[in-house]
Amino acid sequence: MKRRLLGISLACAATFVHADEAAPAKPDLPLWELGLAAGTLSQQAYPGADQQVSRTLVLPYVVYRGKVLRADNEGAGLRAIRTESFELDVSFAGSLSAGGKSLRAREGMARLPSLVEFGPVARWYLNGRDAANRLSFEVPVRGVFEASDLRHHRGMSLEPELSLERRQLAGWSYGVSAGLLFGDRRLGSMYYTVEPGEVLPDRPAYAARSGLIAWRLKGGVSHQLTPDLRLFAIGRIDSVAGAANRASPLVRQTTGATVGIGLTYTLTRSAARATSD
Repeated sequence: MKRRLLGISLACAATFVHADEAAPAKPDLPLWELGLAAGTLSQQAYPGADQQVSRTLVLPYVVYRGKVLRADNEGAGLRAIRTESFELDVSFAGSLSAGGKSLRAREGMARLPSLVEFGPVARWYLNGRDAANRLSFEVPVRGVFEASDLRHHRGMSLEPELSLERRQLAGWSYGVSAGLLFGDRRLGSMYYTVEPGEVLPDRPAYAARSGLIAWRLKGGVSHQLTPDLRLFAIGRIDSVAGAANRASPLVRQTTGATVGIGLTYTLTRSAARATSD
């Protein structure tokens, strides 16, 4: 189950909770759909933070099931390489800024921006693409940018992940995954470096390094309420145990959680039908 716990996009969560609609048991699907996703998201400010950042969002989403170009629950990109057991795709992720909220650990420091991440992902379907309980392993490599200005590059991330998803069960869909988040020195520095001018009595200087940022356990569940209306809930637990920058004074706790709940509503669908593989 493809889940993106984005501040920038509950719409991405909206596409991932449509997993059952992509199952081969339902080949007669619209070529495209347009709708709205609305929900509330509470996210750990950054891995190791002791404060949460919350948003309530209403955003559009789109599903496109083209033979070559695709944007659906399984990702967005070109089906240049796609077999029963492997595909090369495009991966997206992101995180919320603190907004107007001042984080105690970062008092007097620059506020963390909202981030958007994108890049290629290699995905293996370990028991077949069409399995009812599908097991997959993916390795996304993403560039990290400020959502407000994509010219501001904040580093690179690598997030290998093992996922299990149930495509449909009496109107319900669910998925769980476990993975690791790695970042280069630039990304680690954004979260964990303390410059000499930012030192406080309880915040010594610290130079961040590249490596493991967090362990992650994710999950999501959704239920089709009507043909157009779907309820979804998503969650994630992050742990910085053994992380490269665990010793940073900006790390205030080992484990933190992100949770979200919302609804998606399909406004319109195309009369044209998607071409099955």
